[in-house]
Amino acid sequence: MSSQSNPAAATPIATTVTSPRALAAYILGTGFFLYAFVQRVSPSVMTSELMREFNADGTAIGALSSMYFYTYAAIQIPVGVLIDRYGPRKLLALSAIVSAVASLAFALSPSVFAASVSRAFIGASVAFAFVGTLSIAATFFKPARFAMLAGILLAVGMAGAIMGQAPLRVLVESAGWRGSFHVLAVWALIMAVLAWLVIPRRPAAIVAAGTKERALVAWPVFSNIQTWACGGIGFGLTAVMLAFGGLWSVPWLITVYGLSAADASLLTSMMFVGWMVGSPIAGWLSDKVGRRKPVLIAGALLSLMSYAMIILVPELSLPALHLLYLSCGLGGSCMVVCFGLVREWNTPKGNATAIGFANMCVVGSGALLQPLVGRMLDNRWLGVVNDGVREYPADAFQAAFIVLLVVLLLANLAIGFVKESYCRPQVSD
Repeated sequence: MSSQSNPAAATPIATTVTSPRALAAYILGTGFFLYAFVQRVSPSVMTSELMREFNADGTAIGALSSMYFYTYAAIQIPVGVLIDRYGPRKLLALSAIVSAVASLAFALSPSVFAASVSRAFIGASVAFAFVGTLSIAATFFKPARFAMLAGILLAVGMAGAIMGQAPLRVLVESAGWRGSFHVLAVWALIMAVLAWLVIPRRPAAIVAAGTKERALVAWPVFSNIQTWACGGIGFGLTAVMLAFGGLWSVPWLITVYGLSAADASLLTSMMFVGWMVGSPIAGWLSDKVGRRKPVLIAGALLSLMSYAMIILVPELSLPALHLLYLSCGLGGSCMVVCFGLVREWNTPKGNATAIGFANMCVVGSGALLQPLVGRMLDNRWLGVVNDGVREYPADAFQAAFIVLLVVLLLANLAIGFVKESYCRPQVSD
């Protein structure tokens, strides 16, 4: 779920790149996007360790985690421009190096402030993964395969979110949270070397096209109510995944259901499984029926009902929780349809700006709501500390999670403001 620099609009140009090398480059790009999601959700499985290490409260940990989203969201449009200008090879390699250095800095952080700065750099560096991989797909593969490759990329990202739950928790328990980030640093460094060696240089014709001045059509995009409606829907549907599943679900399950950290991480990962399975299906189904809104309405309603049951119905069985987490993810994954809608309701010249804005809203939900939930937890904290970690009462979690429910409800209502595009561009330049 990153902004796109409009690689799909690139004119197909014959390349000298062999199919195996193009495939290897695409696989490497998906690996970087998977890595980005592991980094995105990593604080959720080490919340207690970070609180204990830095003597931090929920507000501080929420702010630390959200630094990833602030920088990730802030540079979405610039990322697209840079990829268009310099190509994926150089920028993916460079951004992976920055990610390696930032991960090492996080592992060595002596304070919550230092860790927050490091996480901000991690977010900025991995922001290149999605658009860079789409650029590879658009440049070196047939245009007819682009949608399929984009869907696969989104699914791989969700697989990274799953890896960032139970598997990463196992690593944290064996190597510690600092040791885990040493591993992530080495992973990023390996990807940097492979990106430089594997990703082909772009054809000369594309390089020449990338140097031409591109018109910036910002006003028609930002004055379009469809742009704002799509951004609002994306914000609301993603909020539960990023703020609940991405940070606060694990401590809530430990407190309310008495699960171990590993079991809570495994259960939470079911939400990301739902997103992983649902994202390509939602895109495919929308294209198949030739309409966007029915898929969006059905998915948003399923996510709302599932999340409401998770936080409002007491003492659910573990099988029921697994099913509800899965269905909440499946429903929320319909958010990918918003990218099609926002593109189809804006001029072709403003596609990158429109998609970038929508993606800033999507990622911005984590930036705003992770620390907000942490603040609300701190406001209801009763002073209980266990082994250096604040323990919040069940009612504190429920009050904080109600905010996410309201945001999700508003996203459902916002769908009423979106016009059906019938999977075709509705605005011309």
